[in-house]
Amino acid sequence: MVSLGGLARKLFGSAFERRVKSLRPKVAEINALEEKFKNLSDSELRQKTDEYRKRLQEGETLDSLLPEAFATAREASKRVFGLRPFDVQLIGGIVLNNRGIAEMRTGEGKTLMATLPVYLNALEGKGVHVVTVNDYLAKRDAETMGKLYGFLGLTTGVIVHDLDNDQRRAAYACDITYGTNNELGFDYLRDNMTFDRSQMVQRGHHYAIVDEVDSILIDEARTPLIISGPLEDRTDFYKQIDTFIPPLKPEDYEIDEKQKTATFTEVGTEKVEKMLAEAGLLKGHGLYDIENVKIVHHINNALKAHKLFTRDKDYIVRNGEVMIIDEFTGRMMPGRRYSEGLHQALEAKEHVAIQPENQTLASITFQNYFRMYDKLAGMTGTAATEAEEFGNIYGLEVIEIPTNLPVKRIDENDEVYRTVEEKYQAIVRDIRASHERGQPILVGTTSIEKSEHLADRLRKDGITGFNVLNARYHEQEAYIVAQAGVPGAITIATNMAGRGTDIQLGGNVEMRVEQELKDVPEGPERDAKIAAIKEDVAKLKEKALAAGGLYVLATERHESRRIDNQLRGRSGRQGDPGRSKFYLSLQDDLMRIFGSNRMDGMLQKLGLKEGEAITHPWINKALEKAQKKVEARNYEIRKNLLKYDDVMNDQRKVIFEQRMEVMDSKDLTDMIAEMRDEVIEDLVEKYVPHGTYSEQWDAIGLRDKLRELFNLDLPVEDWAKEEGIAEEQILERVKNAMEERAKERAERFGPEVMAYFRKAMLLESIDTLWREHLVNLDHLRSVVGFRGYGQRDPLNEYKTESFELFQAMLSNLRRDVVSKLMRFEIVEQPSEPAPLPEMHADHPEFNGQDDAEGLISVATENDTVVAPSKRDPKDPTTWGKVGRNELCPCGSGKKYKHCHGSFV
Repeated sequence: MVSLGGLARKLFGSAFERRVKSLRPKVAEINALEEKFKNLSDSELRQKTDEYRKRLQEGETLDSLLPEAFATAREASKRVFGLRPFDVQLIGGIVLNNRGIAEMRTGEGKTLMATLPVYLNALEGKGVHVVTVNDYLAKRDAETMGKLYGFLGLTTGVIVHDLDNDQRRAAYACDITYGTNNELGFDYLRDNMTFDRSQMVQRGHHYAIVDEVDSILIDEARTPLIISGPLEDRTDFYKQIDTFIPPLKPEDYEIDEKQKTATFTEVGTEKVEKMLAEAGLLKGHGLYDIENVKIVHHINNALKAHKLFTRDKDYIVRNGEVMIIDEFTGRMMPGRRYSEGLHQALEAKEHVAIQPENQTLASITFQNYFRMYDKLAGMTGTAATEAEEFGNIYGLEVIEIPTNLPVKRIDENDEVYRTVEEKYQAIVRDIRASHERGQPILVGTTSIEKSEHLADRLRKDGITGFNVLNARYHEQEAYIVAQAGVPGAITIATNMAGRGTDIQLGGNVEMRVEQELKDVPEGPERDAKIAAIKEDVAKLKEKALAAGGLYVLATERHESRRIDNQLRGRSGRQGDPGRSKFYLSLQDDLMRIFGSNRMDGMLQKLGLKEGEAITHPWINKALEKAQKKVEARNYEIRKNLLKYDDVMNDQRKVIFEQRMEVMDSKDLTDMIAEMRDEVIEDLVEKYVPHGTYSEQWDAIGLRDKLRELFNLDLPVEDWAKEEGIAEEQILERVKNAMEERAKERAERFGPEVMAYFRKAMLLESIDTLWREHLVNLDHLRSVVGFRGYGQRDPLNEYKTESFELFQAMLSNLRRDVVSKLMRFEIVEQPSEPAPLPEMHADHPEFNGQDDAEGLISVATENDTVVAPSKRDPKDPTTWGKVGRNELCPCGSGKKYKHCHGSFV
């Protein structure tokens, strides 16, 4: 019986088919130009690029140019590569130009398809970014496709690891830039840490095509790209916090070992508040006031360290270091540390040397980085299952592009066994049978460990000559995958392996030429050997076709249908025959989660014998439903986390835009004057509140604060004694005095020096306070979830309090900048080299370098530089300004920042 939905699809086609049908007239328009462009000479074809650029400048749109530009790029492809893009590739190119995701089967030519919209959009001269998942693919595609772009008069750059700033800037200045998602994200963060526009490498975010878009924008969407550097040494602070925990009694806290959480009870909170207040660490009225967000984070860490972590079970102390013990293997994990201050809390508990924390200097998630582009598009073999997420989060429509030739692959029903052992026995039997008949086999596993386990099973059963992919070496991986279609080849791969490289039946001619003839020079001998390789590959392809094409054998189902489809899609390329089958057991993770115990009992009652499998289309549908549930749950988690990320992202945009405005400004006099007025207004309001009598004013407090912050000595208490004086007059006198002092300093240092310092100090203060703000937001995130217990929405609480923290940061920024500008003195000395910030994401590690500043450093009036010979080691008042990385003048042999310059 056909459902109404099924009947409608039969009559009108699916949504994808209707969408593709609407694009066919545009394809016909491009095809109609083919004969005209075929008759152009190479130079005439190249001149088309200049013609299109001129027409764009005269007001034409990209959409109006699309047919001609696509026809031009297709003709260039025929002449450069000998490849004519199919009509389905033209459809895919139109989808990419229309801010869509082209879902295209493996082997259908996504890389070549992308050249069409890339060429069209590069004509605007604003830069097109093509994003890949690793350096190898970025280099390969830039080198290969760069030939086509060069033929049409466009420049191509590539961004990979180990490039310096000048090389990066040159690559981004090209018309088309290939690069990895990591490198592009890090360059954006580094650009927003520079002190001059000329030091930036990127030139904007105009148009990006993301290859393997499902991997980057779904799987790695929340991977934070982080630039971090060591925090100030706060040993005494951690030690002080640690002393508050031992006096607590069991009724003061609650422990949940299963969830690994430790929380204070009401009684415990009161005790801790009292101890913190006595130590002078508590601000406001209570522990959970917004001003104490850092203290809450560290006191919670100290409680966890004492009550949840056990020495010699969770960690050991060896050679004065706290070393984590892996809970699964029982082995030590040298070099690994708990994050966010927890490791420091353990070090304080064990009274060993406390290593400084790393502080986030800048961070962004891939979700938020790629949403910055004016125009975004993507391509992959598998995106339809995540269409809702792409639409809601990125505004991208997923379009399934039909294959050029019908798919001949046979997708067999899953085979379900009772135990893992029975499943592996069946897998080994099937691999042996397929290998003996000469069928190439791609075996998919869900982890490296399972790949190695299967490899051991095959060796024990006498099956050798197989390849186990190692994802660490992309070039080697690409060669293995390219040759996985040779008759009888057995390739064991994890789900992510082989991306970006097609499995061609009989093998890949280009890869073999590259590997086998790398030492053979150009000439007749090399040509003869290339011809022999081509002939051999053709014969091998015939054998592979006769054996049934590529057989994809999966050892388990993944939580996501998309990953399963990626594996299946390796077979049946360009109309080739092939087949796929999934082997499962009731002990697999997915089966176990969805009630396999009940199924196990039922199968035993039905008399299922050992080694027998159950196979039925209903099982496939049931598993697909289970996978849909998991996908929906994961999407909800990502969507919820994005709401928190968006709060910080909005603040990041404000800060980064403000930095740009400062860097681009030639004269910041008005901005600083405005900041100065706001600071004075806030300060006077605090000590001389509006609508109060002079007896209620704190004139002495205001006088002291003006002296401390701005080096301004004013007779505020005398003013307050004047009869009939109002708070507005006090404000006016302070403003006038500040203005006079600012003018006097401007005349003393000169306009050029003042302009330099206004910009330098404003940028430095923005960066310093933004870093502190990021730490505060991290701490707030870690505790805001508890608000749910009080029937308050954690997200709303986070939005409200993060906004208050942001407002406080802006207020501190104004005060900090004005204070520095009113107090600084210039002293001649070499500046310290800037530290190398550590850069890391979830996978590779990156290192970058901030440019060292000039030969002028800034000191307050009471902080002058003293020659080392004139310093008395016993009298710190004689030391003057000491560099953070200088040896401490006390003679301890330690650096100043680890000795007398440490955090108190």
